Amino acid sequence: MGASKREDLLEKIKQGVIDYEEDTVLEACNEWKDAAYDPLEGVMDGLAAGMEVVGELYDKNEYFVPEVLMCADALYGGLAILRPLIETKEGDVKAQVVIGSIQGDVHDIGKNLVKMMFDVAGWDVHDLGRDVPLENFVETQLKTDSEVVAMSAMMTTTMLGMKKVIAMIKEKNPDCAIMLGGAPVTKDVANIFGADGYADSAGNAVSEGIKMIARLREMHSKK
Repeated sequence: MGASKREDLLEKIKQGVIDYEEDTVLEACNEWKDAAYDPLEGVMDGLAAGMEVVGELYDKNEYFVPEVLMCADALYGGLAILRPLIETKEGDVKAQVVIGSIQGDVHDIGKNLVKMMFDVAGWDVHDLGRDVPLENFVETQLKTDSEVVAMSAMMTTTMLGMKKVIAMIKEKNPDCAIMLGGAPVTKDVANIFGADGYADSAGNAVSEGIKMIARLREMHSKK
């Protein structure tokens, strides 16, 4: 009985995210909590698994931005219940990331989904929002000593600001990993600018964020 109840709850959490039914997700996550099941399993195989399906629906143009945002609300509702229950083991790396859309750029859907991926992974996220002045990325990285800085741009004109930020950060902190994303960004651009990685997202930063969640789940299942 125990196993089937667990499976049923995981399915309920996952489906609740897909159907953007936040109340269902909250109810199932509370049941999961009361049953004292593994909270990390609930996050990875319930919430994140549901968000992966949402990404597929978005790729097929069956879901659009408003649906994805409602699904995200449901995911965050569940995360608020389960995340505090996850014990950080001794030796676990508590990583930090600074994230934002570059100055002049007001697009932040993709950025918000990548932020969610870091949230699910349990990172400390310093979200600077959109239209972020270049020096803010540098100042926040230095102040927090974050391991990763993630920047997104949706226009070629704003993308050029990334190169300046990378140069400023690498000069002060060469060990910081810098990740770029957004429609005009390609692997070649990331390499030329001196970035450490990029979200391959010619217009679909959303699905890239989801793929990262999938990679996290794979890593978790191999532990």
